[in-house]
Parts: sequence; structure tokens; C-alpha cells
Amino acid sequence: MFLAERGKDGFLSLPAVEIKPENAKSLSSGLAVRILQLLAEKPMYPIELANSLKVHEQKVYYHIRNLERAGVIRVVKQEGRQGAVAKYYGLEKPAVVVRFGQMQDAHKLFGVRTSPEFLEPFIKDGRLNALIIVGSPDPHGPEKARSKDGYYGMDLALFLGTFLSYVPKSNVKLDTDAREEDLKQNNLILIGGPVVNRVTWLANPKLPARFEREQHWAIQSTISGTSYPSDECGLVVKAKSPFNPDKSILVVAGKRYSGTRAAIIAFLRHFDELTKGNMHDRTVKARVVEGIDLDSDGIIDESEFRE
Repeated sequence: MFLAERGKDGFLSLPAVEIKPENAKSLSSGLAVRILQLLAEKPMYPIELANSLKVHEQKVYYHIRNLERAGVIRVVKQEGRQGAVAKYYGLEKPAVVVRFGQMQDAHKLFGVRTSPEFLEPFIKDGRLNALIIVGSPDPHGPEKARSKDGYYGMDLALFLGTFLSYVPKSNVKLDTDAREEDLKQNNLILIGGPVVNRVTWLANPKLPARFEREQHWAIQSTISGTSYPSDECGLVVKAKSPFNPDKSILVVAGKRYSGTRAAIIAFLRHFDELTKGNMHDRTVKARVVEGIDLDSDGIIDESEFRE
């Protein structure tokens, strides 16, 4: 849940935790509010809070118990201190909401669209819940390739941004900077094929539509059994992550950068069709597209679905 308002220079938002009305009394004390203000700055343990507020620690413990029970704060870490274990508390979210009425349907809030099911769990509650990985522009990988896909990936990032109301940190890494824990701990959006993106290379064997090295990186569909050798062919696949079955991956990639551009154009211009699933099995979210150069200027500017 988020609090949002229109500011002077744009739109502002803040993550919020919802509490029950009967728990609102935990915030009624001035001391409780001062505790929360300190915890908004950094996690602290009760004795540290008591010293900072110059009050008896038992008063702090009283409010800590009530605030934790209400779901406003939680233990964020534990640390040994003077032979005992000190519990550090932090805010669950930097704002608190008490709701007395029912939520109303709103397709748009301050111009930010509600995200469709296809983009879950990559976007959750107006927040990017994924790590975007693009190929490095420097020579790397078995073929010492340079990625140009990152430039086209900016268009995809702008599209995703229309569904976001809150971006707390940078969520983009080059494939050469992505570590094993990054792959295991996050939902992933992979831009670029296995030649230029090492993470796509690792995920590729598990995809329902994948790139075959023995076929000069042609796209091979396990759904239809069809091979797509054209450099202008690309794929968009949403699947369970091969690095963590509790996470998901979204692959937007082509055999070459022209294929990646075709896949991104399909995302931008034909999103509703894209989300319907493969033509041969709608339950499989794997589409193959081919780019078209409509004005013969050497640049892909449209795409058509092949399956």
C-alpha cells in the first residue's frame, strides 16, 4: 500500500502499512510517536532508544510491545551486546494507514496505470519487484560480443515505468555485474539474447522457446517444434525462474539486437495480444515475433507474431 500526492515538481509516494482501527491507540502516546520518528532514521534497540529519549527503558519496552503487536514495527536484526541479545527494531513501513471505508476501483491514480496480471510479480503494488539485467556493452562471453540491446531496453523501461508509483533504488545491472545471489533472490527481467547476456545464456535451456547454439542461435519452440532462424526474430517469455522456483523471469530477447528490438516493439505496441499466451498453447506465456522494416531504412519498426 502507498500514500501518494501530487507535489510541486511531480508525484510523490510513500510505502504504508495498514493497521486495524483498534490498534490505532498504540500511536496515541507522544512517546510512541517519538520512538517511531527515531526508528524512521535507523534501526535501534530499546535501551538505545531510552538513552536517546532520556526516559526509563521500561516505558520504551511498553510502547515497543504495543507497536510490534499492531504491526507498525518489527525486529530487523539481532546482535550480541554485553552477554545478551539486543533486538533492533525498525519501521514496517514509513507511514501508517487506518482505513474505515472500502477501497474504490481506480484504473489510474495520478496518471499511473494499474499493472496487468502479465506483469506480476515483476510489478507489485506500484513498485518494481524485479532486477532488470541487460548485456554489457563491452566485449564479453564466449563470443566476446558487445550488447546493443540496452539502448532498446530503455523503451521497455519507459513502458514499465507507466505502471510504477514508487522506485526506491536502482534495479538495473549489467550481466557481468550480476552475482549468484542476485539471480536467486530476485524476480528477473532479462533483456538480450544468450550471445550478449550471460544470464539469458544460463536461463536459456529451461525456456519453452529458446535459442539453439547448434543452429546458429535460431529460436526453437518446444511448443510448436518450429525453428526461427532469422536475425529479426525475437521472443518474450514469462516463466518460473530456473534459479529459484519461488521467483519468476521475463525474457525479452532476440537472436541479434534487431530481434530484441522486434520483441520490445511487440511489448510496446501489441501488449494485449502478447499477454494471451502462445498461439499453440495459451497457458504457456512464450511468444515468438519477427521484426519488420516498414520503410526500408534498415531499422526494425514493427513486429508480427509467429506463434
